[in-house]
Amino acid sequence: MDVRIWSKLPERLLDRVIAFLPPPAFFRARSVCKRWYGLLYCSSFLELYMQISPSHHWFLFLKHRTLKSYICRANTSSGGNGDNQTNCEGYLFDPCDAAWYRLSFNLVPSGFYPASSSGGLVCWVSDEAGAKNLILFNPLVDSLIQLPPTLRPRLFPSIGLTVSPTSVDVTVAGDDLISPYAVKNLSTESFHIDAGGFYSIWGTTSSLPRLCSLESGRMVHVDGKFYCMNYSPFSVLAYDMAANKWFKIQAPMRRFLRSPGLVESRGKLILVAAVEKSKLNVPKSLRLWGLQDCGTWVEIERMPLQLYMQFAEVEGGNGFDPVGHGEFIVIMIRGSDKGLLFDICRKRWRWIPACPYLGSSGCANNGEGAELRGLAYEPRLATPVISLLSCFTG
Repeated sequence: MDVRIWSKLPERLLDRVIAFLPPPAFFRARSVCKRWYGLLYCSSFLELYMQISPSHHWFLFLKHRTLKSYICRANTSSGGNGDNQTNCEGYLFDPCDAAWYRLSFNLVPSGFYPASSSGGLVCWVSDEAGAKNLILFNPLVDSLIQLPPTLRPRLFPSIGLTVSPTSVDVTVAGDDLISPYAVKNLSTESFHIDAGGFYSIWGTTSSLPRLCSLESGRMVHVDGKFYCMNYSPFSVLAYDMAANKWFKIQAPMRRFLRSPGLVESRGKLILVAAVEKSKLNVPKSLRLWGLQDCGTWVEIERMPLQLYMQFAEVEGGNGFDPVGHGEFIVIMIRGSDKGLLFDICRKRWRWIPACPYLGSSGCANNGEGAELRGLAYEPRLATPVISLLSCFTG
């Protein structure tokens, strides 16, 4: 690399090169000079970044605790000084390089848990029973905005989120509080804002199918619809945002499934589950089915038997939670920080390397035995919908 050439590159060309850097490399590059440091606040660079920056199909993991404390918060203030913020961190995983990075969520107030992610924003939901407050937060640049509270009181509803550069859609479903001591899955309410000036502040409501059980707490967005698992018996519930209507999809092999979960991968809905039944003529396995346009399921992958035996031994019947992003699917074992990564394009399975930050977060047990729960997360330096929301909600 001839320094005489590189030192004379036009700034516009240099900016294009920098815009292609993954976020960790970009933040390291900011230390080179004053101009590069200021790129994060330069509107022309951020516009260029939004146009040409490649997508990064990464994952965000947070420590899972109880329903009242989904994440591990370190050094919680107990001095009674009124400070409602506590130290909180997440762990960003790059599946291409099998690398871990640490993110801070210190600006998120206490009493909120992470529920969903889209477009570089993580959605945090208040954990107190009642009308739900939702916060959208970009941990890379510490930008945060709180949405207006939901209209109906709920306990721990399922949350669906989809964010584009010009719009935000949030759907909150189920766990309606019908009394101070009882909940029931009755209704859905939706929030929408777009740059075209159309908005609905929890004004769109619909009824859930009768006798549904939304125990997963999370929704998956695919092609204008939110999907979530329904239990007892297993099926898939789908919410068409445009039609404001719910419908059911029968799950494959529903009588023999264990720990089923839904993920989005390359624009397709995929169901991940263990198949276990002693009277079946096939060995126990972990399988992936893809939902076709006609509404039927097609098996697309089966974990190799030897690997499944290793996985089942580690999992010990505790269950697992899948999360998909791009060509990757992560399957995390409940009650642990261990998981498998599946590359759909290369048809390759591998164990995820241990997160090096779990033992240094200052949490109880020093990170040992911590359970990680994951979200599909695309790190973005710019999330212009924050400014859009500020205009409507400010």
